[in-house]
Amino acid sequence: MNYPQHGKLLLAVFATVWVSLAVSPHYRQDWLLENVLLLPVFAVLIWGWKHRLFSRLSHTLIFLFLCLHEIGAHYTYSGVPYDEWWRALTGSGFNDLLGWKRNHFDRLAHFLYGLLCAYPFREVFLRVAKVRGFWSYFLPLDIMLSTSALFELIEWAAAEVFGGDLGAAYVGMQGDIWDAQKDMALAALGALIAILITAGVNRRFERDFAREWSDSLRVQGPAEA
Repeated sequence: MNYPQHGKLLLAVFATVWVSLAVSPHYRQDWLLENVLLLPVFAVLIWGWKHRLFSRLSHTLIFLFLCLHEIGAHYTYSGVPYDEWWRALTGSGFNDLLGWKRNHFDRLAHFLYGLLCAYPFREVFLRVAKVRGFWSYFLPLDIMLSTSALFELIEWAAAEVFGGDLGAAYVGMQGDIWDAQKDMALAALGALIAILITAGVNRRFERDFAREWSDSLRVQGPAEA
């Protein structure tokens, strides 16, 4: 399947998922807030598609995360009934199996944000900023943590503006005062795993991996800068 066909297929499937999950969401106002974030995401994706910024792998990873996001938007992140789904399949609760006391779907989403989106961000740095070596692995980690922090600030601002049940549903703290820090840590962990896998694959198959890494850490003289 060529590049345009792959992108169009993912867009068609996502549109189907989006329409299905837009029907009777658990909390319509929260669903609207969650989906506002899709506007800048799709603006970047359309621009990237026109310039072939992202590989087919990156488009697929972004697609998977956006589908996960829409599930969270449909049920609210703290209300996704994964425990009930697991109980229907196995007869026992998933939370009971792991000793969890809260709904952890939001934690999973933050972890998968890092795991699934670090590689697409790396492609942005490679193709737009032309970074190489060490910086092509460090900067995606940095951007994942900074965007996670930015999202936590957006959540806080939304909670302040809207307050009440809508603010609580959007933030999804579930009584955990360290919710924001844990979410950012999980996103960083997911990104670290993705970057380590990427570095391992590149080290195995790229002939100049070590030299490129070394050159990227070399301080350039005035004539080279």
